[in-house]
Amino acid sequence: MISKKKIVLAYSGGLDTSIILKWLQENYKAEVISYTADIGQKINKKKILKNAKILGVKKIIIEDLKNLFVKDYVFPMLRGHAIYEGVYLLGTSIARPLIAKRQIQIAKKFKAYAVSHGSTGKGNDQVRFELCYHYFGPKIKIITPWRIWKLNSRTDLIKYAKKNNIPIPKNKKGAPPFSIDDNLYHTSTEGNVLENPKNVPPEFIFQRTTSPEKAPNKASYITIGFKKRRSYNY
Repeated sequence: MISKKKIVLAYSGGLDTSIILKWLQENYKAEVISYTADIGQKINKKKILKNAKILGVKKIIIEDLKNLFVKDYVFPMLRGHAIYEGVYLLGTSIARPLIAKRQIQIAKKFKAYAVSHGSTGKGNDQVRFELCYHYFGPKIKIITPWRIWKLNSRTDLIKYAKKNNIPIPKNKKGAPPFSIDDNLYHTSTEGNVLENPKNVPPEFIFQRTTSPEKAPNKASYITIGFKKRRSYNY
């Protein structure tokens, strides 16, 4: 029996990467291994497992990288004062190399011939992923659906999802008002409603802060402690 070729996909469990997963299965006749890195973002493991299983994925990997992310990526960033234009924490750009590195390691482990991601063809994320793929696995093929498929609109994506019985959340039926990337280090929000710098960002985009107008007038005090003490050698 001839075994199928394998592709490792960076998978969030959401609509877009579920569509990509199905598209890879259809167009490359390959077994797709879904890979999800937990770096402190909001993550619904049950949803990831459910959606991947619906699409026939046999190997579903959800990996906790929070400790590694902080120790080997965030701490060096802090020590180097790596803050873009004095305000932006670069949490997205520093997380991608870690995810890509692990993706390539998993591809080598399971003898996958290719890796894939869900970044669009017009942002920085595609570059971050693919430069790292090339560095850690120069012989492994890179498949970038957003740059080569014919699904050119939200309408096309929804039609494809319906055709292939991919669950569509109610809040995903229209174009997203913006996109969010978050992890232990930061939250980044961009796109659509935020594209025009003249517009004041709507309050509902802020996930981790409260505006001064809505904050209580009385001060709050918190105490932070540590249950275990760890020493790190650098």
